[in-house]
Amino acid sequence: MKKITLFLMLVPCFYLSQMKTGTFSEWEVLQKKESRPVVIHLYTDWCAVCKIESYRLSKDKELVGMMNEQFYFINFEAEKTKETIRFQNQEFEYLQNGNSGIHELALALSKNKNQPVYPLWVFLDKHQNLVYYQEGQLTPEKMKEKLKEISAL
Repeated sequence: MKKITLFLMLVPCFYLSQMKTGTFSEWEVLQKKESRPVVIHLYTDWCAVCKIESYRLSKDKELVGMMNEQFYFINFEAEKTKETIRFQNQEFEYLQNGNSGIHELALALSKNKNQPVYPLWVFLDKHQNLVYYQEGQLTPEKMKEKLKEISAL
């Protein structure tokens, strides 16, 4: 009975779709092999909206398929990522502020240069040009709409 219960608890985990995520350095290498548009998701671990949104987006199989097949996806934790990041021929550092801090790249990508709004979405075409920017929650439907628009470019 215990085996059946464990099996029934684990089965839903196998059916959840996974978006392939990467880092900025991985993306730089991949772009040289195959140029694709990129979706950058800025979030923080304390952002409840970010967690709900990520869960909802990962449940949409069509969306996950589109992302994995046609785009690169970078999930960027703006307040915990401490390594130097090279992006568009510039280097960005983590800015320590007491026990916390923020990455310079989060500030550079945000329109609000003092404090980014989370979640923050930045969509770049395959030439690294900004094609869409959104502060706040993004629904699976809106995300698919934007991905289709960008794919058509």
